Parts: sequence; structure tokens; C-alpha cells
Amino acid sequence: MNEPGIDVLMDQAAIRRRVDSGRVPDWGVDHYESFRDGLLGERNGTPFPCYFGIETEREGDALYTFCPSMTDKDALLSLGETIVEYHEVYEDHSERTPLTVFFRPTEETFTEAEYHESMWHVLQFLHVHDPEPWPEGIPTDPDDNEWEFCFNGEPMFPTCRAPFYEDRKSRYCPVGLEITFQPRSIFEGVTADTERGKRAREIIQERMESYDGACPHAQLGDWGVEGDREWPQYLFSQDEEQAPDECPIRTTREHPKSGVLIGA
Repeated sequence: MNEPGIDVLMDQAAIRRRVDSGRVPDWGVDHYESFRDGLLGERNGTPFPCYFGIETEREGDALYTFCPSMTDKDALLSLGETIVEYHEVYEDHSERTPLTVFFRPTEETFTEAEYHESMWHVLQFLHVHDPEPWPEGIPTDPDDNEWEFCFNGEPMFPTCRAPFYEDRKSRYCPVGLEITFQPRSIFEGVTADTERGKRAREIIQERMESYDGACPHAQLGDWGVEGDREWPQYLFSQDEEQAPDECPIRTTREHPKSGVLIGA
């Protein structure tokens, strides 16, 4: 986690050293500072809705990386390698360790539709170049309530922030696309079928309504709950006409689709 460059896995101390020493480009500094300020600040007198996120940032338990492109093959292959490395260390790093990826913003202004397209392109690319088979216990049909994105054999919940959110400030990033990957395993004990999980969801939704000044998104749900779907929650729509009506990526058990990351 201490190699030179910014497209590598970094803990909080490493990213702060790079920022303070000027080794992170302006867009990367803006990304990280926006992320940190969003998690640790308040809006409408309310802290950020996800108190797990607040805790990991405050305690220095999160991991990060920068990705210089949302489309360049080499940049996304490097991202895949970083996620593999993350999977190797996150359980030993802390109890709940997410990986946040800061993407270099485009020179032109993107529409909401273009951000949806870009996010799903990243996930589809990772799936095509997945070094491990799709987990047997996870369906490949996104319309199944137990489907979720998987990579390197790990089911994960990617949540995004982007510049197009005018109302839902808990999902707003003024710089560009940001994806936080959270392995399913870190949600053990706080899922919807546990008392602790139900209480956590109630607190998060109460905070979200106050923080955003709007009701929680209609597509907010829980994994495995009948009628809920994971994929629309990755990048909530602001304008339904610009959001996809069905999951934009195709996931299969065919393996390998690409051997580039196998053994990398």
C-alpha cells in the first residue's frame, strides 16, 4: 500500500502523505477532500447518513485508489489488479474496510445518462476480465433479488457518488464519478433480517431524509428481500428518463472470458 503512484491501493495515511507532498494531481485532491468532507461534515444539522462510513473514515480504516480513466483499457485493468489486492488485505485491515475509487473527471460535462453508462461500463469491463469464476451462490440474473455484482470471487455492493445529484447530496460529488466497493461479508450481522440491521437501516434512512431534504429513494432496498433489486441502488437515478430501465450489464458463469488478470 506504499508503492509510488496513485493508481495503487492506499490506506488513509498513504493518501494523506501523497496529498501533502503534492504527488496527487488537483483532481485527485479535490476528489478525496470532497469525499472526506462529505463523510465527516454535516448538512441541515445532520451527519452523513451512513454512520459506518463515518466511523471508517474517522478511524482511518478505509482503503482508496485513483483511476485515471473510466474507459481506458490499461487503467481499468490496473483497477482490477488493485481490487484483487484489496480482497487480499481488507479482512485484516479492520472489521469493515471499504474500497473507494476516485475516477479522473472528463474534460466535458457529462449528463446523468453518461454517468450511468460510464459506471456500468466499468463494472462490465471488470466482469469480462474477472480472474475468478462468478460465485456459485450468486445468480447471474440481475432481476433476481439475490443478484449482486461480483469480482474475484467476491460478491460486492458498489455505491456511487456523482456530480449530477441536485437533491440527494448524500450521493453528490462535485468532481466526478466515485465508486465505493463493499464486500458482502462486511454486512454480516447488519442485514435486514437481523434486529441490529433493521435498526441500522432505520437510523440511516432517518438521517438520509434530513441530510438530503428529500424522502429516501424509492429504489432503496435490501439484498435478498423480495421485490428489492441491487443494481438500481449502485447509482440512484435523479432523472428517471436518463436512468436505465433494466440492468445494463450481462453477467455469466462463462470463465475465463479474458485471461489478462489471471495470475497477474
